[in-house]
Amino acid sequence: MQYAIIYIATLVAANMAIAWLGPTAMPVVAFLLIGLDLTLRDRLHDQWHGKRLWPQMFTLIAVAGVVSYALNPVSGQIAIASVVAFSVASLADAVAYHMLEGRSWAIRANGSNVVGATADSLIFPLLAFGTALPSIVLAQLVAKIAGGMVWALLIAWLARATKPKAA
Repeated sequence: MQYAIIYIATLVAANMAIAWLGPTAMPVVAFLLIGLDLTLRDRLHDQWHGKRLWPQMFTLIAVAGVVSYALNPVSGQIAIASVVAFSVASLADAVAYHMLEGRSWAIRANGSNVVGATADSLIFPLLAFGTALPSIVLAQLVAKIAGGMVWALLIAWLARATKPKAA
């Protein structure tokens, strides 16, 4: 449950930052927040495997969009773009994550983050701002992949550090 709450809060924070600061903030937001969300999606994938995975993931994405809109109705276009882009990115990420089954969690998370980040980086600016400037798309793609890698390493380390020791 803690990952789900962090996932929603992070997407809302990303949406609000972009709504308030505009497209120039996208690389920083991508590194700090979207990289985290892509990585948390993989952790949730493992927790919610099976029939519950897709309804719960799409519910989280939709809730983040609704909360973003409720906090700042002017950000409506950002919230819609976020829901659509992150839904597509989540599907792409999940397919890649599943295809990497049998590998370590860090390899699966980072590999799938590349796929999810690519989808999100192409779709979000086009829907949010009506354009996908190559420099911004590339900057946020690199930032999402790098941020996802940092977050994957940190989450994997925290999971090992907080795992109960065998008696």
